[in-house]
This record gives sequence, C-alpha cells and structure tokens, in this order.
Amino acid sequence: MTIRKILCYFLGMGLTIGCSKDHHLPQEKYYPFNYTAHYSYTNDTLKIVVKNPLNCPLRILISSPDKSLQDISEKFGTLTLKEKSDTIINFYLKTQNEINFKFDSKFGDLNKEIIKEKFSLPFPKNRTYKIIQGYNGSYSHNTDFSRYAIDFSLKIKDTVCSAADGYVVGVIKDYEYGGTSIDWLDFSNYITIYHPKSGLFTEYAHLNKNGSFVKVGDTVTKGQPIGLSGMTGYTTVPHLHFNVLVPDSKEGLVSTAGEFEEGYRGTELTENTTVKK
Repeated sequence: MTIRKILCYFLGMGLTIGCSKDHHLPQEKYYPFNYTAHYSYTNDTLKIVVKNPLNCPLRILISSPDKSLQDISEKFGTLTLKEKSDTIINFYLKTQNEINFKFDSKFGDLNKEIIKEKFSLPFPKNRTYKIIQGYNGSYSHNTDFSRYAIDFSLKIKDTVCSAADGYVVGVIKDYEYGGTSIDWLDFSNYITIYHPKSGLFTEYAHLNKNGSFVKVGDTVTKGQPIGLSGMTGYTTVPHLHFNVLVPDSKEGLVSTAGEFEEGYRGTELTENTTVKK
C-alpha cells in the first residue's frame, strides 16, 4: 500500500488528513461583488461618487496614504449606504497637485438593530450529516470571523440550501482546488446572503467550482437550493462551512452564535454530532 493510499485510508476512518493531489495557489483573485467608488478633482473641488448595487447596507471606508489628505478621509470616515443607493460628495480643497484616495467596503449598517432568528439547517430535508468542526474549533474556527461557524460533512456536489429568506450579496464560484496550508484561506468558493428582517448575514463556503445556482442580486427563500458543496479553499476534507455573521466596526463582519429551527443549538453541535433535517 502506497503512502498516499495509507493516508486516504486514515481519512476514511475519520481523520482530517488530506489525500488529494497538491495544487498551486490560484494566480487570479476573485471578488464576491462589485461596487462603484471614484473621485475627481476640478477647480478646487473634490468630488466623490459612491454607488451601492447590493440589496444590503454597505459601508465604504475612505482613506489616503497622503498625509495632507488624511484630514479629509477622517472627516468622511465611513459612508454607510442603504440598499441600492448612491451618494455624491462635493468638497472644497485648495489647489493640490496629486489626489490619492483608497476605498474599501464592508457589509452591514452598524446602526441597524440586530434581531436574532432561528435558521434552517443549510441542506435539503431528509438528509443526515455529522459535524466535522463546531464552535471555537482549534483547526480554523478560532478567529472573530469564524468562531461560531459550523462545518457539516457534506460531500462534493451535495446540495446546499439557504438557511432563511434573503438576498444574495456575494458569490465566488471560479476556484477549483483546495489545500491544507493556511495560504488557501482566501481561495474558497462561497455564497453570502443578507437577511433583512434580522440584519444578519449567512455564508456558505468551500463550494464546488461553478457550484453556485445563484448570482448577486437574486432573492432566495428558506430551504431553496443555492449551490453544491465542495472542497475549495483552506480545507482537508469536503464539507460545508456555515457561518452566521453580524456587522462589526473593526472586522467588517464577525461570527455570532445561532440556533436552528429543527431544534439544534449551535453550542450543542460539537464534533461528530449527527444532525438530521
């Protein structure tokens, strides 16, 4: 028995040891959505235009590496745009040879009240899966962004369903492979859905290449199939990484604990627990 076959045998016994072919990190970086943000400077007037095409609030952070422009970026700080809205800012600025601003975006409105809701398990009815990793998992659920995420043992091309009604605000679908190095963390296919009634976001990660059934702007309903599970990004085994997220001033979004309407509490879903929908 070859070393690779031995590793695959242990993987079949439940140990998270990768046995797939090693792949190089993708050279191209994909982004979950696009938005418009630009500026112009004419006749001592700085004009900033920002447009939010998403069905969720979007925070735009304005910054500049130029010290002479930092007062302006601090003055405007973060612009919070409502769903599908835009804003134009005109600002007097004494004659300046060069203008250099940077825009960054984060989901959510920090002033919107968050109402916790129970979600549906993110797979079809009459399916049973085990938990691979639960809250505060030492492998990868140990940051503010993923602390309360749950990994379900979906296989490659198993159906993933929306956990609640909402709007699709982010999709990445073009990555093909995964890897066991932390360097693969930013190369996962995933879908992000905004739930306007609660103000929460849900994320469904490690999806198969071209495994998204939805696109940004789509409206989805609870239980609707939205994609196919896979093994892209930072992972050792095929699974669905499910995360409930709340807007945060520092991190953009942070993971938050949740419950499922099928009767499961997130705190109870520890490794090897079986769940059925």
